[in-house]
Formats: sequence, structure tokens, C-alpha cells
Amino acid sequence: MNVEYSLLLVFPALMIFAAMMDLFTMTIPNRISIVLVGAFLIAAPVTGMTWEQFFVHLGTGTGVLVLGIALFAFGLVGGGDAKLLAAASLWIGFNDLGHYMFLVVLMGGLLSLLLLVYRGMLPPRWLLGQPWALRLHNKKEGVPYGLALSGAALWIFPATGWFAAVAV
Repeated sequence: MNVEYSLLLVFPALMIFAAMMDLFTMTIPNRISIVLVGAFLIAAPVTGMTWEQFFVHLGTGTGVLVLGIALFAFGLVGGGDAKLLAAASLWIGFNDLGHYMFLVVLMGGLLSLLLLVYRGMLPPRWLLGQPWALRLHNKKEGVPYGLALSGAALWIFPATGWFAAVAV
């Protein structure tokens, strides 16, 4: 297997890990976003990304981070969500950012609706001993939006320029 392919597996693996962490703990550790940024900095030159593309991706991630910090400051998103969104946007880039954001909103809305239904019913008996399931059932808890961020990223990632770069 080429090094390029291995590097490109880091993004989906970390996005899945972030989703699972958010689902089970309602937190997204900083190390996930840090490793995503570091892996991008390694993968970009190895996969042949031009300097122009690199700076567009970097600008996209930075712009989304600034937006995420503002949303966090107003209490609209969690800090881990803001950082994960920025790190994912760094990988996705400006050309696919609109599609990614659309998918995030769509999946986030679906996730919120599912949680409303789940929180409105009695939890299944087999989940009663699971702290994460009880936390999700608590109406005072937030939404593990990392699931939507990760799901949207995994959906769009194969359509990004990363795959075109290594498919040649």
C-alpha cells in the first residue's frame, strides 16, 4: 500500500473516533483535532498538493475555526465541535465546504430529531445500565454534534480532491 493511501485513511479513522467519543462521553478530545491538523500537514505535500491548494485549505480551516470560536462564545456549539469542524474543513477545503456544511446541517437536524424522539420515550431496558445511553436520554444534555460533523465528513471525503490526487 502506498504511503498516500495510508495517510488518507487517517482522516476517516479520526472522524469515526471523534464521533464515537462524542456519542459515549459527550466530549471530543483536543488531541483528535490536533492529530487531524498534523496529519494534514504531512499528507498535503506527500499527496502532491500544490502550495496554492495548501493555502486555500489552510485558509478554509482557519476561517471555519474563527466562525466556530464565535459560535462557541455565544454558546451555540461546544468547543470540541468547533475545533473538529475546523480540522475537518481543513481537510475538505473550500471547494467542498458548502456541500459539507449542508450535510452537517442536514445530519445535525436528523440527529436532533432522533434525540427528541428518544428522549420522549422510555429507554429500552437493555440500555438502562449504559451511562452513555442514559446521558443521551437526559433532556438537559446537549446533542453529540460530533456525530453529524463526522458523518458529513465521511460522506463527502471520497468526492474531494484528495481521492483524485491519489487515483492517478
